Amino acid sequence: MLAWINFLTRLLNHWFAAPVDALLGKLGIHAANPGHPIGNTLTLELIVLTGLVLFFIAVRLRLSVEKPSNTQHLAEIVHEFVDGQAEQVMGHGHERYLPVLTCLLLFILLCNLVGLLPGVDTPTSNPSVPLALAVFAFVYYNWNGIRAQGPIRYLKHFMGPVWWLAWLMFPIEIISHLARMMSLTIRLYANMFASDLITLIFFSGLPLAIPIVGLGLHTFVALIQAYIFMLLTTIYLAEATAHAEQH
Repeated sequence: MLAWINFLTRLLNHWFAAPVDALLGKLGIHAANPGHPIGNTLTLELIVLTGLVLFFIAVRLRLSVEKPSNTQHLAEIVHEFVDGQAEQVMGHGHERYLPVLTCLLLFILLCNLVGLLPGVDTPTSNPSVPLALAVFAFVYYNWNGIRAQGPIRYLKHFMGPVWWLAWLMFPIEIISHLARMMSLTIRLYANMFASDLITLIFFSGLPLAIPIVGLGLHTFVALIQAYIFMLLTTIYLAEATAHAEQH
C-alpha cells in the first residue's frame, strides 16, 4: 500500500511540481525540495477527497425510494446523524449547514482511518492538515455569522452585553475566537499523532492480539476526534448565527 501511495506522489510531482512551486513562490513560501513539493500527506488527502466524490456520485445515481442501495443506506445514516446533532445544537435553520458539516465529518474521519493501513501515516497527524481544517472552520462560521447578521451586528456581539465594558470585551473575544483555531488544530493533531505512535508500538514485535487492540483504539480515537471537530464547528456556527435566528 505504501509503495502505491509513493508511486502516486511521484506521479503528482511529475505533473504538478512546477505549478505548485510557482504558487508557493507567489505566497512567499519556498519548498524544501522544489522538485518534490507534494508529499504523501497531500496524496492521501486527494485519495480521500476522490473517494468521497465518487461515493456521493454513486449515491445520487442509484437514489431510490423503493429499493435503496447499501450506499444510500449508509449515506442516510450519516445524514441523519449529522442532522440530529446539528438540530440539537442549532435548532431551526440548521439544514443549510448540513452539507458542509457532513463533508467535514467524513473527510476528517476517513483521513483519521487511513492510519490503519500498514506503514501509512495518518494525514491528520501532520499539523498542517488540522491547521488547514481549523482555518476553514474559522472562516466558515464567521462568514456565515456575517451573512446571517450583517457585519455591524456581528461585530457588536464581540463587545459583550454591557456597552461600557466593550473596550475590554472586544479584544478578549477576538483573541478567544482566534484561539479556537489553535484549539481545533492541537486537539486533532495531538490525538492522531499519539494514536499513530501507540499503534506503531503495538505492532513492534508484540503478539497478534495486542496489535488488534491497537487498531481498535486507533479506530475509536479516529471516530471521536472527527465527531468532536464537527460538533465544535456546529457550536461555533450556532453562536455566530444565534442572534439572527432569534429576530
